[in-house]
Amino acid sequence: MNQLAEELNEVLAGTVAERLFSEMGRHMYFPKGIITQGAEASERAYRFNATIGMAYEHGQPMMLDALRKELPGLTPTEAVAYAPTGGVLELRKAWKAALYKKNPSLEKKNISLPVVVPGLTAAVSYICDLFVEPGDTVIVPDLHWPNYRLIIEERKMAAGITYPLFSGNAFNVEALLEGVRQAGQRRGKAIIVLNFPNNPTGYSLTLEEADRIANGLLEIARGGTDILAIADDAYFGLQYENNLLCESMFARLTNLHPNILAVKADGPTKEDYVWGFRMGFVTFGGRDLTDQQYDALTKKLTGIIRSSVSSSCSLSQNLLLKALTYEGYDAQKAGYRAVLEGRYKAMKKKLASMKLPGGLEPMPFNSGYFMSFYCEGFSAEALRKKLLDEMGIGTVSLLDRYLRVAFSSVEEKDVDDLCEAIAQVVAELQA
Repeated sequence: MNQLAEELNEVLAGTVAERLFSEMGRHMYFPKGIITQGAEASERAYRFNATIGMAYEHGQPMMLDALRKELPGLTPTEAVAYAPTGGVLELRKAWKAALYKKNPSLEKKNISLPVVVPGLTAAVSYICDLFVEPGDTVIVPDLHWPNYRLIIEERKMAAGITYPLFSGNAFNVEALLEGVRQAGQRRGKAIIVLNFPNNPTGYSLTLEEADRIANGLLEIARGGTDILAIADDAYFGLQYENNLLCESMFARLTNLHPNILAVKADGPTKEDYVWGFRMGFVTFGGRDLTDQQYDALTKKLTGIIRSSVSSSCSLSQNLLLKALTYEGYDAQKAGYRAVLEGRYKAMKKKLASMKLPGGLEPMPFNSGYFMSFYCEGFSAEALRKKLLDEMGIGTVSLLDRYLRVAFSSVEEKDVDDLCEAIAQVVAELQA
C-alpha cells in the first residue's frame, strides 16, 4: 500500500469511515505529483511556471476568439483552464455555506468542504468506490433510479437489496430499518441510499417519517452496526405539500452517532436548472470527525477523481459560482419552482377528479419532477409503446409494472390532456 494511503488511514483510524472503507477506499490517496507540484509553482514561481500542461499567452491561458465572443463574462482562466481536482475552491466554500442555509438542522454541526464531481451519477459512483465492495449489501427501495443497479451490482459487484417503497400511502420505514438490521447482522455494516424526492415516484418523506428513520438508525447504530447513509439529493428543495421534510436526511443523520457516516450527493442539476453542466458535490458528515479527518476523506475522494476524470469542468463551475452571487438568483429559482408546483397541482387535481380505468393506480407523490402509476393486469411497457406510437406521448416503463410520468416537462395547460390520453390508452389495452 502506498505510504500516502497509509498516512490517511492512520488519520482515520478508529472512525466509522475507516471501518466502512472498501479495499479501494483503503488504498486510495491523492498523489503528490504533477498537480501538487503545479500548485506549489502557482504560489511561488515568480519568473516562469513550466509545470502544467496548458498553453499560456500574456499570462492567461490561450483562448480562441470564437469562444471569447460567446463567453464575454468569463476570463480565459475561468473559461478554459483546468479546475483543481477537488473543484474551484470559492465554489466549494459557497456551496458549503448554502448547505447550512438550506438545511437548518446542520446548525453547529461540522461537515466537510464539498468536493466537486462530474455529475450526480459520478457522486454516487465515487462514494461506492470508497465504501462498497463485493459481498456488501446496499439497501435501496424497489422503486429507484435504475442507475443504482448498474453502479452497485455491476460496477461494484455488491448485492442490491430492495424493500417495498410504500406501505399503503406512506413510506415503508419499517422495511428500510429491517433491511439495515439484517445487513448489520451479516457483516456488521449496512449501506443505504436515501433519495428524496424519489425518482421515479416523486415522493418525499413526511416530518414524522424522517424522525422515525433517524430514530431507527440511531437505535441500530447503538447496537454496534456501522451505517453508511448516502443521501441522493438530486431533486432537493422541490416539495409541494405541507408537513414534508424540506431539508436533506444528511442534515438529520450527521452527528447522530459515531457509527453513522452520512454522505451527501447533490448538485445544481435540478436545483439550479442546469442539467447539462454535469456537476455535483460530495460532502461528508459524521459525529466527532475532526477537520483533519474530513481532509483525509477528501484526499481519498480526490484520489478517486484524479484516477478517473482528473477534474470536473472548470467552465460549469465558474458559471455556477457567478450565478450563486447574481442579484435576483433566489427570486428566479423561486419562480421556476412555482412553475413546477403549478404542474404538480394540476396533475393532482386532474387525477383526483378522474374516474381512472381499473388497474391504473397513481402512486403517492408530493414533490420533485415525477409521478408513477402502478399497472395491474396489463403491461406497463405495452402502455408506454402504445402511448408513444398512437398518441405521440413519451413516458418511461419500469419493471413492466410501473409507468413514470415527468410532469416537470409538461406545460400546466397540457396536464389534463396527458392524463386523459393515458386513461384512454389503458382502457383500450383492457378492451
